[in-house]
Amino acid sequence: MARFRRALANRREIALLCNLIGYAMSQNPVLLDIPDAIATERLILRSPMPGDGPAMNEAILDTWDALHPSMPWARERPTVDETEEIARRFRAHFITRTDLPMFMFLHDRPAVVGSTGLHRMDWSIPRFEIGYWIRRGYEGQGYVSEAVRGLTRFAFRTLRAQRVEIHCSHRNQRSQRVAERCGFLLDGRLRNHGREATGELRDMLVYSLVPEDPAVQALMAP
Repeated sequence: MARFRRALANRREIALLCNLIGYAMSQNPVLLDIPDAIATERLILRSPMPGDGPAMNEAILDTWDALHPSMPWARERPTVDETEEIARRFRAHFITRTDLPMFMFLHDRPAVVGSTGLHRMDWSIPRFEIGYWIRRGYEGQGYVSEAVRGLTRFAFRTLRAQRVEIHCSHRNQRSQRVAERCGFLLDGRLRNHGREATGELRDMLVYSLVPEDPAVQALMAP
């Protein structure tokens, strides 16, 4: 009888251990099956891949005058080799789930028309921040708003997000309009949070959505 009880206790310990391992695996974002691409009505949002460097470089240089004043990474014009390295690093981040960068493509065109993604995540919540820029010549056609809605739906529906944010400078009125158009609510204004490329101090506007917000409920509706 004692041997039977010890065996039963060992079984329970093993079962508990398996449950704990299963729980730990479920909390490991590397084990999440995240698709490489998301389709919206007009766009394909796809993870960067090796070989995307030339297309990425072309889009950045084409949009340089808009990117340079507003994007911290746009300090010097990159070479094709540099953007190829960035594309490969982005792919590595995507696989390890430390960042989920994505390029925007039109359904019928191979050119990169913009960039977006889920960034600065905290998987323990989960919480994500959406960033974006659009290539010159594609502004004002609703592509950024479409991408933001698609990523927001994906974050809440597939990744079980509890919070999605958009951060932008108080001078970036286009980004503000995108956030508001997509139903994001302004949480607050962080004064003197950083500096523009010109050296001027900037305030950071923080927008967010959580599951109970009307915009999320509308996105999740069948």
